[in-house]
Amino acid sequence: MGFERLPLGALFSGAEDSLLSAMADAPTEAVKQAHEYRILRGILDGTSAAVAVLDEDLRFRYVNPAMAWMSGVPSATFHGRTMAEVLPDVHRSEETLRMVLVDGRPRALSVTGTTRTRSPFRNRQWSAVYHRLEEDGRVLGLCGIAVEVSGLRQYVDDLEKAHQRLALLDTAAARIGTTLSVEKTCAELAEFVVPSLADRASVWTLDSDESTDVAPPAPGILRLRIRASAGGPDVVGRIGLVAEAGYFFDVTRESPVRRCLDTVRPWVGNLATDEVLQKMTRTPLNLAVFRESGIHSVLVVPLPTRDHPVGIVYLCRAGDSAPFTDEDSVVVQELASRAAVAIDNAHQYTLEHTMALELQHALLSEPGVPHPDIETASRYLPAGRRALVGGDWFDSIALPSGCTLQVMGDVMGHGFTAAVAMCQYRCLVRSVAASGVPVERILQEADHRLAGLGLDRVATCLLALIDPGRRTCTLAGAGHPPPAVLYPDARTELLTAPTGPPLGTDLGSYEAMTTPLPPGAVLLMYTDGLIEQRGTDIDACVRRLTSLHLDVGGPLESVLDALLARLLHGQAEDDITLLATRLRTPRPRRRG
Repeated sequence: MGFERLPLGALFSGAEDSLLSAMADAPTEAVKQAHEYRILRGILDGTSAAVAVLDEDLRFRYVNPAMAWMSGVPSATFHGRTMAEVLPDVHRSEETLRMVLVDGRPRALSVTGTTRTRSPFRNRQWSAVYHRLEEDGRVLGLCGIAVEVSGLRQYVDDLEKAHQRLALLDTAAARIGTTLSVEKTCAELAEFVVPSLADRASVWTLDSDESTDVAPPAPGILRLRIRASAGGPDVVGRIGLVAEAGYFFDVTRESPVRRCLDTVRPWVGNLATDEVLQKMTRTPLNLAVFRESGIHSVLVVPLPTRDHPVGIVYLCRAGDSAPFTDEDSVVVQELASRAAVAIDNAHQYTLEHTMALELQHALLSEPGVPHPDIETASRYLPAGRRALVGGDWFDSIALPSGCTLQVMGDVMGHGFTAAVAMCQYRCLVRSVAASGVPVERILQEADHRLAGLGLDRVATCLLALIDPGRRTCTLAGAGHPPPAVLYPDARTELLTAPTGPPLGTDLGSYEAMTTPLPPGAVLLMYTDGLIEQRGTDIDACVRRLTSLHLDVGGPLESVLDALLARLLHGQAEDDITLLATRLRTPRPRRRG
């Protein structure tokens, strides 16, 4: 049985009228067609697929029960109306249907949208096929058959979203936590979530800075500090949402932010009321600024670590942006978890960095004061991402003879053990130098005594005895890089002073050499971090030093700045310590 054998006009102009007319002309044939018509209606009414018959104007003439159930609209409501009139949120290509009417070729198309029936699927989709209906060569309309494929569509969408989430997290791993700076890491997180997940975002961390002049928060109040922000015009900077780094924000126990930190769970405020937003912004004035910026939804996600959250990431959507979804919350939580580890590591590094630097400065303390006819300047630059304490040291010792002993040393290794050993080396060299013995004897005695202490670290050392009266420099070295002289004519020369074994070995003797120190010349003593570079020949590094053409006529501090700017590119690989010395020009005596 097929459509071409049935009284299809019954579907378009009323079944009963067509069949009665047919029975009056040919009763037997009419009864037969009526029987076939009832069979067809039974098939269409009983199928689980949605079936619809449309006329040439694409108005419904028949829909089966499955179509009515799927749409949530009674069958009678469809009759004589178009899809847009009955189901305005369902979308299909009208152009494709008219092409079927014109050429008679069946076509498949996808129909998407929402109906009045509740559905477990976020987005509904049907796969439909339309055929042209004809009777006695006359085009009557179309017959469409559709089955819902929303489950498959949702599976594909979920799979695609999972791939996108993995790609997002993979990108985040490369872009968040690239440094050991808390501010930089927070900025990377804020900039990453805008605009893909929010219109504006800021990262707040628990404030532990006790050095600020601001009074501490009241009991029960938690203080957060704005570390970074991103996105949108800085309309809400006045209330701290998009504020400069360092701005602090106190939150009370009833604040959603505090709830987020206490429960370590995200807080979502979609299309939030003024009452809810005021708890976030603290004052009616701030709320007004919030509303002026167009913000309508807020998502607050904790930055969790193993022990406790280190802060929150605060996301806002404004204007035409949709509210936050559960999927958004999940993605931001995963980003926050990864970022929290980087922020916590950066915070710990910052604490250790500060403590280590203070310890290094305490260990180095201030060098001794040279005689007034000698000008000195120094620098200590710790290596990059290591403990800042190490074995470098320098000193200036004013001797009773009127000379000044300049000392530069470097204990093998890094860390606290090297720093402790450095203190012992420094104190012992000072003690021996106070006896007034020559520089080579200072090294000899220090080497013997240090070896007797049983230290497990040796040290290189360079001594330079500056004699202002004779305008000379007497040098003795213990395995240390040779000093350089920077002349007023911009030449740089290495002094090939005799050198012996490092201190602490008790292996040999030391020699000294004396060289003139011309007026205006600068004696530069340094540790090997200045000239050694990984993967570069040491001779090439030394040549870089001797090829410098520096103006040494200005202050020694400026000379050292210029030297470091020329030789250093990026973070130093090893600690660098510099000590520059220049004889002051004697003032002419006034005649009486």
